[in-house]
Amino acid sequence: MELKTQGKNEISRSEISKSFYRKLIILVNKLFFDPLFFWYTASCILIGEALLNILIIKYVSYTEIDWKAYMQEVSGFLSGERDYIKLHGDTGPLVYPAGFVYIYSVLYYFTSEGVNIQRGQFIFAILYLWTQYVVFKIYQSSRKIPPYVLIFLSLSKRIHSIYVLRLFNDCFAMAFLYSCIWAMINRKWKLSCILYSFSLSIKMNVLLFFPAFGLILFKSLGAWKTLFNLLLTIIIQIVLALPFLMEYPKSYFARAFEFSRVFIYKWTVNWKFLDEEIFISRNFASILLLGHVFILMGFLFKRWCRSDNGVINLLYDGLSGNIKETSKSVTADHIITLMFTSNLIGIIVSRTLHYQFYSWYFHGLPFLLWHCTKLPIFLRCLTLIIIEYCWNVYPSTMESSLTLLFFHLIVLINLWIGDAEGERIKFNEKQE
Repeated sequence: MELKTQGKNEISRSEISKSFYRKLIILVNKLFFDPLFFWYTASCILIGEALLNILIIKYVSYTEIDWKAYMQEVSGFLSGERDYIKLHGDTGPLVYPAGFVYIYSVLYYFTSEGVNIQRGQFIFAILYLWTQYVVFKIYQSSRKIPPYVLIFLSLSKRIHSIYVLRLFNDCFAMAFLYSCIWAMINRKWKLSCILYSFSLSIKMNVLLFFPAFGLILFKSLGAWKTLFNLLLTIIIQIVLALPFLMEYPKSYFARAFEFSRVFIYKWTVNWKFLDEEIFISRNFASILLLGHVFILMGFLFKRWCRSDNGVINLLYDGLSGNIKETSKSVTADHIITLMFTSNLIGIIVSRTLHYQFYSWYFHGLPFLLWHCTKLPIFLRCLTLIIIEYCWNVYPSTMESSLTLLFFHLIVLINLWIGDAEGERIKFNEKQE
């Protein structure tokens, strides 16, 4: 009897164990692949990220690159200086618009004039988590990205370093930019323009998103409302810059929106396979600019407006105010795809990429790769890994730069032959 009872208990334990593992496998499968479990997965990642950032701040040494210079630049402003040419730090003159000055002035006070760096690191950790949260919301709204893809957004050594170990202003610019995209998805067009303008006031790299930003506004609002909203963006820039424009307008525009800067070859991540003489030449800059325009025109005329019966038809509808049907077809997936693709095009032909510039497009890479429908999932994952590797090679080499360019082009070409427009499903939503 005891042997029979013992045997039954062992069978019962075995069945319980098998049942537990079956349920565990089902749960993991849902967390990875079921859209209904998207925020369970996202929440787990955000909690893990919060703990990871605390550990990084506590145990990994802070790296001084630009923080001290940022503090020196804004200290001049806080002391009453309004001439942009006279605002400078150890690494050179202030070259960012007015929004940068205000944000880092706040950080100047919160960090005891820049001395309490760890407090600044925790502020950037919060900024990192906010950015991740908004990006997760963007991904979910697409309804085409499986939850497991979010894991790739949390594995970057370089991105964690940019945020909590180096405290770059790029982080604030991108936080506002992703918030802008989220506002666009929710069809809050005025709010999106305000957020875009705030982002632009911190760093000019967000101009790379502008071709898609303007196009989406045009598709959604028509010509005249688009013009009004873009005017709002310009007005915000002027208001933010007023303290400088009222006294030294030429100095402000010469520094804050300087398009003729010559970049240092030593720090380029993307063009190390070229000679320095070519890198700094005006001819090379002109070729990149022409390439940028050419690629954008290709996507505009051949990919981004296919569901609108072409650019000419869209232009006619927008100018005549007959935009209702086009506006209805501007889905979340369409908005995100165009915004991230426009930015990637600019990244590929960028005059230079420094290590912190990875934050400009890192969060969009997994999304774009999962729209490369002709590319097997294994190769999508491999592409992310190799691009991350290239950004962690220091100093950059001819091989790392060539590899980075090659895999950037793989993404762009596969977008062209895959899902370059995003989903265009008609729906009824009230415009703002």
